[in-house]
Amino acid sequence: MKNLLTCLLAALGLTTACGQKNYEDVDTEGFAALIAQPEVVVLDVRTSEEYLEGHLAEALLIDVKGEDFLDKARKALPKDKTIAIYCRSGRRSAHAAEMLAAEGFKVVNLKGGILAWQAEQRPVVQE
Repeated sequence: MKNLLTCLLAALGLTTACGQKNYEDVDTEGFAALIAQPEVVVLDVRTSEEYLEGHLAEALLIDVKGEDFLDKARKALPKDKTIAIYCRSGRRSAHAAEMLAAEGFKVVNLKGGILAWQAEQRPVVQE
């Protein structure tokens, strides 16, 4: 019985540890305040086609779907700055945030992505 209880507690601990995020999610208001800071790097992880349709000013583009995403990110992103990350709806950027945080980056993800940003009529750049 004691062994069973120990196993159950260990399993619970592993489940809890695995469920913890190693990055932060913020709403559009928090994201806007964050990217206004000069020491923050804005990262768009959508495709180049999506990026051209409209993106946040001065956003760096690294497509999370690319096989070389982590290699490009390691080369382009500074570890001493916060990475403010977004995608279309927040799903891909959450995945990218997990990967980057595991590499030692401090990452903040935009909940709802650029769709939430645009729904609040916040500015985007088209090139």
